[in-house]
Amino acid sequence: MNEHAPGTHTTEVDGGIPLIRVVGALDAVSHRAVAAELDAVVERRPAAVLLDLREVDFMGSAGIAVLINAHHHASRLHVPFAVIADNRCVLRPLRMSQVDAALSLHATLEHAIAAVRVVTA
Repeated sequence: MNEHAPGTHTTEVDGGIPLIRVVGALDAVSHRAVAAELDAVVERRPAAVLLDLREVDFMGSAGIAVLINAHHHASRLHVPFAVIADNRCVLRPLRMSQVDAALSLHATLEHAIAAVRVVTA
């Protein structure tokens, strides 16, 4: 896979929650596809949205901006939004920029589902 062409794949988990999986780099060159997918999914106003970044191998500032924008977009529409990440190449930039504190960030799919279910309950 080209390092600047992330793959996105959207499925549903736990009774219909959209799960967007991203594979590859999430940077200035590649962020538009992920942002477009997130926007489209959030606009449908599902019960919640999950973004799985466990297979992202590089995240730059544009990737961080995608997460911030998705978080704000989901909040405006009252859609719970959680991010799944367990790898250093995603967690380190989020921690260094202190964006991790603003996001619902989880190491596993199960924890992310539980977090959004608490919000929707």
